[in-house]
Amino acid sequence: MPEPVAPPRPRHCLLVEDSRVIRKVAHRIISGLGYQVIEAENGEEALARCKAAMPDLILLDWEMPVMSGVEFVAALRRIEGGVTPKVVFCTSKSETTDIYRGIGAGADEYVTKPFDQQTLLAKLQRIGAA
Repeated sequence: MPEPVAPPRPRHCLLVEDSRVIRKVAHRIISGLGYQVIEAENGEEALARCKAAMPDLILLDWEMPVMSGVEFVAALRRIEGGVTPKVVFCTSKSETTDIYRGIGAGADEYVTKPFDQQTLLAKLQRIGAA
């Protein structure tokens, strides 16, 4: 008799964005990809959520109150288990220097706002998070 196969563990995405409208749009896209979505309005709140339960994926705004996205990802990568999640910056900053700075801080990918499901899906596929 074959061993019963456990159902796959649900994937969790932490959505870090101070704009309620963008959170709503991104939430819909990410949950449509099969992720359970947890939200945070700033980097400090997001860091606390990561310390409580590390997500599989983090969609991260750059410019937020309390702690910027760059400060958050640098702090995330320093905590135990903080190397594991894939981090994607979702920001209106689109200069090459900004992209290098975001990736240099520890992000895996970068998507500029406004983005749609197809664009985000392509970025997530590129880093193995789709």
